[in-house]
Amino acid sequence: MAKERVQQKRDLMREQLAHQAAKLMAEDGITDHAFAKRKAARQLGAADTQHLPSNQEVDEALHSYRALYQHDSHPGILRQLREEALSSMRLLAEFHPYLTGSVLSGTAGEQSDINLILFSDDAKAVLLFLLKHKIDFEDGEWKVQIGGHQETVPSYTLTGESGMQIHIVVLPENARHSGSRHPVTHADITAVEKMIED
Repeated sequence: MAKERVQQKRDLMREQLAHQAAKLMAEDGITDHAFAKRKAARQLGAADTQHLPSNQEVDEALHSYRALYQHDSHPGILRQLREEALSSMRLLAEFHPYLTGSVLSGTAGEQSDINLILFSDDAKAVLLFLLKHKIDFEDGEWKVQIGGHQETVPSYTLTGESGMQIHIVVLPENARHSGSRHPVTHADITAVEKMIED
């Protein structure tokens, strides 16, 4: 019985932490889940807890928070982010872009970044495309799991027309056909167009 009570107390604290982290993300523009959770834990006096909520729990709380407190402003912000994403996806259409992350899931706010995945077996193709079209970018690398092992792939950060950051990761073509993309977590141009229409 005592064990059950401890578990209930732990679950309640996780839920409170998820909602506090969501509030911080919604109101303070924090986009890093881990930072929001740690700050929430400090604010609720649980800085030493080992039972932080998952990112998914925070996202669910964030959906609820935005629906409740930001129902007037949030849809417009989200639409603008998705339109900016679609514009970039159309520009990069030859690389079969997919939208992922908070702009797709609907938890994004004004400070959120747009996350795109592109596909090309030529590691330099996207780089050459950006240079040819005189698009300003910063380049980097990203570690991803492909076919059960970790690989380092090229990444680029662009600044969109409205000043928002667009993060691009370039995966090899075979990753596009791996079946690991789901409509909930990955949307192609057609899906994003439909999302904006709806």
